[in-house]
Amino acid sequence: MSLPLIGILRGISPDEAVEVGEALLAAGIERIEVPLNSPDPLESIRRLAEALGDRALIGAGTVLTPGQVRDVFAAGGRLVVSPNCRTAVIEESRHLVMESWPGVVTPSEAFDALDAGASGLKLFPAVQVGIEGMRAMRAVLPPGTRLFAVGGIGVGNFADWRAGGIDGAGLGSALYTPGLTAGEVGERARSLVAAWRAADGDAS
Repeated sequence: MSLPLIGILRGISPDEAVEVGEALLAAGIERIEVPLNSPDPLESIRRLAEALGDRALIGAGTVLTPGQVRDVFAAGGRLVVSPNCRTAVIEESRHLVMESWPGVVTPSEAFDALDAGASGLKLFPAVQVGIEGMRAMRAVLPPGTRLFAVGGIGVGNFADWRAGGIDGAGLGSALYTPGLTAGEVGERARSLVAAWRAADGDAS
């Protein structure tokens, strides 16, 4: 995966999922999640996995139970993103050799998630913790821990969060909201990717 960005397609429908997914890939976003509180999310994941699974990491967000992890796996998803830290969800994801990104706000949640085998940590909501809070958490996390900021992250503040030590970001409403065309999502994706690369010192 070239860029540490997750495209969050909350509210997308199965009929538009693949076209929007292609637009994200064209812009350089190769991790795509469909939150499970979207319309028919497992069908969207199935279609995305069939069409893009050899080029992108496809999965689900708002995953709250081990049963949902298994449903996502059966649909072809290999990425599990949660708003909370539930060790049973992490453990089931890792058992199925899926990436697991649980939501954390406190160091206790972060260490519980890592102990359970999390692939990385989703700082959520990032705006609640803030950059200074993130720095304090980063200082005590084990070296090599991947920390992605989600919630209130976008073009205007990528540079500050990146300078603060964040490894990546999840892009929600800044990237996709229901009703946008694939072309419009692609434009947003290109702007976000360019801003992330600039914040990371990459002018390409």
